Amino acid sequence: MIQVRKAAERGHFDHGWLDTYHTFSFGDYYDPANLGFRSLRVINDDRVQPSQGFGMHGHRDMEIVTYVLEGALEHKDNMGNGSIIRAGELQRMTAGTGVRHSEFNPSDKEWVHLYQIWLLPDHKGLKPSYQELALAAEEKRGRFRLVASPDGAEGSLTIHQDARLYLASLLSGQAVSHLIEPGRAAWLQVLRGSVNLLSNDLSAGDGVAITDQESVSVLAGVPSEVLLFDLA
Repeated sequence: MIQVRKAAERGHFDHGWLDTYHTFSFGDYYDPANLGFRSLRVINDDRVQPSQGFGMHGHRDMEIVTYVLEGALEHKDNMGNGSIIRAGELQRMTAGTGVRHSEFNPSDKEWVHLYQIWLLPDHKGLKPSYQELALAAEEKRGRFRLVASPDGAEGSLTIHQDARLYLASLLSGQAVSHLIEPGRAAWLQVLRGSVNLLSNDLSAGDGVAITDQESVSVLAGVPSEVLLFDLA
């Protein structure tokens, strides 16, 4: 069974400095039919204006993964971390007992396009921590490259949840598949381009909840990039 969440149906707010789309309920956007999917709580598709960003603010008891698609993002937190995450790179932050951080676009010319993802942790009260991952383009080309997992396998980010995140970059006409173990489910998010999944044409921003399927296979119609969540 699959359930498609079209890009145009997402919550949308244009704050001038921030143009954001919410796949699930978040902030001032509330949709009782879209509160999350299994442990996946937030998928925000954000574009931040040059020299603007999210000021210092706090979180608790959440696994936060950020993926930068275009531009760069400057991160600072009260754990002493400070760096610039560039296109193709990811960061993971375990909010745990409490963390404060800011995310800022350091460019005075280019917008930054990023995906912000929240997953519920497997238990509360974790020690806050931070991690980054830089991928070479060929690592995700034509395959699902593991980028986050509970055991940090294959050099992936370590998240405190029985979930695995994969990125795949596909050329036109290229396909990629992933097996889904019994009892698990998947969410596919199209980041760029357009793909076909089980006869459904999907475009950038579209998401799909996948349950009771033995596998997921996507075929790219144009050069595309997708993010796959394998969830308990």
